[in-house]
Amino acid sequence: ICLLHTVFSINVDVRIGSSSLLDRPSDTCFVWLNSEVEHPRDEQRAYRADSAVRFPFCPPRPCCSPPKTTYLPFVVCCERLSAHSIPPTMHSKLIAAATALAGCATGVVAWGAAGHEIAATIAQIYLDPSVLPTICTLLNSTSTDPTAPLCHLAPVATWADKYRNKMRWSAPLHYIGAKDDYPSRTCAFPGTHGWAGREGGNVLGGIRNVTDILEGVVPYGRRGEMSTQQYELASEALKFLIHFMGDMHMPLHLTGRDRGGNSMKVAFNGRQTNLHSLWDGLLIAKALRSVPRKYNQRLPSRKIESALRGTIYDSYVRMIMVEGVLSQWQRELPDWLACPAQSAPVSLAMPTSLGTFWQQAVYVWERVTRRSSAATDIDDALICPYYWAQPIHALNCELVWPKALDEPPYDTISAAHDGDARTYHGSDAHGRDTLAAELDQVDAAGRFTAGTPSKQHLELDTPEYSGKIMKDRVVEKLLAQAGIRLAGVLNYLFADLDDEEMMVWRSQLRVDL
Repeated sequence: ICLLHTVFSINVDVRIGSSSLLDRPSDTCFVWLNSEVEHPRDEQRAYRADSAVRFPFCPPRPCCSPPKTTYLPFVVCCERLSAHSIPPTMHSKLIAAATALAGCATGVVAWGAAGHEIAATIAQIYLDPSVLPTICTLLNSTSTDPTAPLCHLAPVATWADKYRNKMRWSAPLHYIGAKDDYPSRTCAFPGTHGWAGREGGNVLGGIRNVTDILEGVVPYGRRGEMSTQQYELASEALKFLIHFMGDMHMPLHLTGRDRGGNSMKVAFNGRQTNLHSLWDGLLIAKALRSVPRKYNQRLPSRKIESALRGTIYDSYVRMIMVEGVLSQWQRELPDWLACPAQSAPVSLAMPTSLGTFWQQAVYVWERVTRRSSAATDIDDALICPYYWAQPIHALNCELVWPKALDEPPYDTISAAHDGDARTYHGSDAHGRDTLAAELDQVDAAGRFTAGTPSKQHLELDTPEYSGKIMKDRVVEKLLAQAGIRLAGVLNYLFADLDDEEMMVWRSQLRVDL
């Protein structure tokens, strides 16, 4: 955007994501991430910025006047030029250029369609009934499938991936990588040199931002009190939240090495794939083929069965619930939602009592330029994505990234060494867009058949690797954690529960069979 300013000597408010130029002059060059602008009837603007990042090559000018409306994920404000003074033919060109500059990162896929939908289905089981009217309201008008049940999280769980080519600016929000992180040799989260990329522009910051948007935009979960702009913002934020919670629980989305494993070639059943694709979908597809037949039958739990939709993974969800959530991990469940104690509640919202616009500008500038620790401005006493992600990231060194990949002969043939290997997540070579396509990668016996034959890469369909993952229910536990934590966040945001009732819910997490 600032390149446009430099080359064309023009300044324009660009509303990324809405294909519209705003007729409001401004006098700065800022990127406001996940901001919210309200317009009370008296026309006095209440301005709130969850986080902001100034392009390093922008001139240090004062804050621009907030645009009339904002849409997820950010608004770019550059120098002065009324939209009416731009020739009509320039509008689309400017928007296209702005979008291209904002979206240099390539799209990224975490769990495949099955993984994201399974996590969302488990979340559905644990939603408080008082949450459903708000969920239904926010998702009803966005459903592209008229046969999909209303008020269900799973149908939109892959929305952020399906539109990733149109929303390239969102790519960094699907993952996070530390500069010092290089599993299996070194596991740093984030280490002394911090995170790669812009501060807050990652999956942890994305979860924090969209939850703050939902908390601020949806007044006590009542649709009738939201404006159209608030409703659209909340609907999109909810879909991102559902997806980001799944992304955070995929270990390879918490490391930047070799593009989260996309460049790391391995063999599975003697056929070539890559480490990211293996965790993205192959392990789940293999597990779906091995679910005991008894789980094809309905369970005596109305709570569980009401969340199932007749999909190919229904039996898998039943197995995760019966053998994992309600038995093996039952005593751990309250810890899955626990957050470390905070000395004071963390709030990213700007105080509404900050007098003049320039006082607000100073406040935001101080928030933007200060240094912060790994968890500052991300975790609080109820929602703590950084705290939750730490043991997930540790799996990269403990299990996910085999040490043999960094030893001869595989250290020279498995990785595609490129300049972005530590910090950039690229497209998944074997990513599938539908459940059927994911399952088609394996045969009825759970053997991977989609890749090309390979004898030179490290074989991971072994008792020591995939066998241990299946025996220890590693993938199933990650999916269950993603679902229960998503439910916990949504209940906190939308449920008609006071603080004491919420703590009771968190401490019990019971679903009776």
